[in-house]
Amino acid sequence: MDLYDVVRTRRSVRKYRSDPIPQEVLNRVLDAARIAPSGSNRQPTRLIVVADDETKKRLVPMCHDQAFIATAPVVIVACGRDIKYNRGEWMGRCAMIVDVAIAVDHLTLAARAEGLGTCWIGSFSNAALKEFFDLPEDVDVVALTPLGYPKGDAFTEAEGRIPLEEFVCWGEWSG
Repeated sequence: MDLYDVVRTRRSVRKYRSDPIPQEVLNRVLDAARIAPSGSNRQPTRLIVVADDETKKRLVPMCHDQAFIATAPVVIVACGRDIKYNRGEWMGRCAMIVDVAIAVDHLTLAARAEGLGTCWIGSFSNAALKEFFDLPEDVDVVALTPLGYPKGDAFTEAEGRIPLEEFVCWGEWSG
């Protein structure tokens, strides 16, 4: 699949078929996240792959009752270690969050290329998930995504996006 088709048709999927994800497909998607760039190549990202149905159901209340996440064959919990590295003045601790976000973005695009749906979950209780997964003090959850084959035709082009002329400023702020 062409990269631009992947980018143009990646969508947040909230309805999944129960079909299992072949291990080789899952490994390719996870590897796309692994090879994502990170500031100074510090690689703070770690992924927890949850495939157990009971565990997925237990994640729902920690994700503000977004029950659809438990319907996917897999849920990815993207974590980042606070590497105590300020890569640019005000960025501070945001460096780790940006690095994990880049890895998750690679994962979602690779998933789309494989015909899998994802939905970036940003509404969750970090404290509850940290306790649930017994994460070290310096590790936080940055995002979650269900991962699975979508029900129906989920991969359509985006609607309601602002035009490129409004999105891009050439040489100076004009927004």
